[in-house]
Amino acid sequence: HIPKVLYHWRIHPTSVNGEIDFKSSAYEAGRKAILAHYKRVGIDAEVKVVYPGIYRSIYRLTTEPLISIIIANKDQKDVLEKCIESLEKDSEYRNFEILIVENNSEKEKTFAYYEELQKTYDNIHILKYEKEFNYADIQNFAVSKANGEYLLLLNNDTWLDNPNSIREMLMYCMREDVGIVGSRLLYPDDTVQHAGVIIGLGGVAGHAFLGERRNAPGYFCRLLSVQDLSAVTAACLMVKKSVYQAVGGMDVALKVAFNDVDFCMRVGERGYRIVYQPFSVWYHDESRTRGPEDTDEKIERFSREIAYFQERWKGFLQKGDPAYNPNLALDRHDFALKK
Repeated sequence: HIPKVLYHWRIHPTSVNGEIDFKSSAYEAGRKAILAHYKRVGIDAEVKVVYPGIYRSIYRLTTEPLISIIIANKDQKDVLEKCIESLEKDSEYRNFEILIVENNSEKEKTFAYYEELQKTYDNIHILKYEKEFNYADIQNFAVSKANGEYLLLLNNDTWLDNPNSIREMLMYCMREDVGIVGSRLLYPDDTVQHAGVIIGLGGVAGHAFLGERRNAPGYFCRLLSVQDLSAVTAACLMVKKSVYQAVGGMDVALKVAFNDVDFCMRVGERGYRIVYQPFSVWYHDESRTRGPEDTDEKIERFSREIAYFQERWKGFLQKGDPAYNPNLALDRHDFALKK
């Protein structure tokens, strides 16, 4: 987090700096040190070495609270079905309700599927939102109907890769200092779609490590490290319901773009941590429902929302994202040095 070069080391074939194997005892000592800390402060956790010098903490849950999973949908029956089947059949965590927010579907097979779902699962509820699409307002509407202590905002074009993904998010979201937890999202071709959001990337905000291989460590192993960031995507975002309500939900002025980033930043202003959790892994077939921003109307709306976001967070953008080194480029997703 210090944007200066503070230390260099000389790599020599026979030195401990030369080979990872020479340091294995140090890495194990590091793991034991973290575990000893947890024991001292009374946290029940397991600690694993993910990568040389990189550790993963697995908190054991003392309770399993109800999670309200919110999914907006317009038609796209096959896409939604894949998402729902993944949750109901693949998820190891079971205490959840699913709120499907129906937004002006037109196809009969969509409504037939809704009926089938409600007959099959007693934890699935269909909410009707009949106004024009506004992602922020849809989420706010659904949250007002949610029974869960925790909310999982989820796109209909996502499905689980890791059956423990919901538990992986919850173990961090249950911490008092954490407000929001995001996941590692993959395209169907096993490249990275989301590994956190960097504010200022591309002039507004962009996804870290976009297009990287799924198991690549990334810059200083950040792709595989749990870490605090300024924002994550709401394509798969867990938040305490109390926190969501405390900040007034999402800003309805941002109908489609950057509402999730703005939401994360307002939660961060309240002093809560925004956590990227790479061991919660999902696939995301991005923008299957709404499609690309390729019409004059969509482009105009997108430009307005960029301007709105840039004005609201002007000072933050000028200062730079504290989760991103100022020596790194803002026109690339791979943490390359500025040219």
